[in-house]
Amino acid sequence: MKLHICAFLVLLAMGACDSGNKNEDALITIHTAFGDMKAILYEETPIHKQNFIRLAKSGKYDSTEWHRVIEDFMIQGGDVFAKEEKQEPMDDRLPAEFIEGLYHTKGALAAARQPDDRNPKKMSSSVQFYIVDGKVFSEEELTIDQFKLNENLGKLLSEERFADLREKYLEINQTGDVDSLQRFIFSLRELVESEYSVDLKRDFAPDRLEKYMTVGGAYHLDGNYTIFGRVVEGLDVIDKIAAVETGAGYKPVEPIYLTMEVEMVPKSTITQKYGYEYPPVE
Repeated sequence: MKLHICAFLVLLAMGACDSGNKNEDALITIHTAFGDMKAILYEETPIHKQNFIRLAKSGKYDSTEWHRVIEDFMIQGGDVFAKEEKQEPMDDRLPAEFIEGLYHTKGALAAARQPDDRNPKKMSSSVQFYIVDGKVFSEEELTIDQFKLNENLGKLLSEERFADLREKYLEINQTGDVDSLQRFIFSLRELVESEYSVDLKRDFAPDRLEKYMTVGGAYHLDGNYTIFGRVVEGLDVIDKIAAVETGAGYKPVEPIYLTMEVEMVPKSTITQKYGYEYPPVE
């Protein structure tokens, strides 16, 4: 473990040396056949940031694929080891850097990882990343505990005294209109809470609620994966890639490759143009 910590410190030191001018920062350009995306990287997640810059500068990401894409969810790429026909070493994983206030809104750049049963510390892949496509949510979708609601709704609709509601549910369900069905289910919230003495409210911070109701994203990933940057130009490219035809494992039927460039620009330009406020230097 001490060896790994030392390695991370060396990596950070190298990144600091690479950056040269302390008033400049990296602006990443991701080239694809569907267009270019530009991304900034967060100072609050230094391990992931310097690791990503190092890989991008060295050309490791060039000719890797977007190997997993799901519309209204995310696009995943950067499997350097697949390009080299190798397996990613477990010891190369990065420690999680969860930062309060960083959310999986559309365009968020985050580290992929193995699931909790094999990775309880939620350590990140050293190379693979994803960019959130996501969707815009209604207030009800965000503030109602839908798992609890559906669980108790099943009991309610099975009771004969609510046969009329059951028939209404089945009628809407048969139309295939998902939005109408969801509205009907949400309309039963108060009845479910009253009948089964359950609280279906889900706490959602006001700023987080506002972002997912306007910008959209994938809120269920918050606090489980490290977000270390965001796409600031080319959000439409995410949509285009996410919409391609996929096969097994959500892999695009036609390969989509990427290359990267790293440009050092004044931090003041990043703040003025993209609204990112750098944390105060301690």
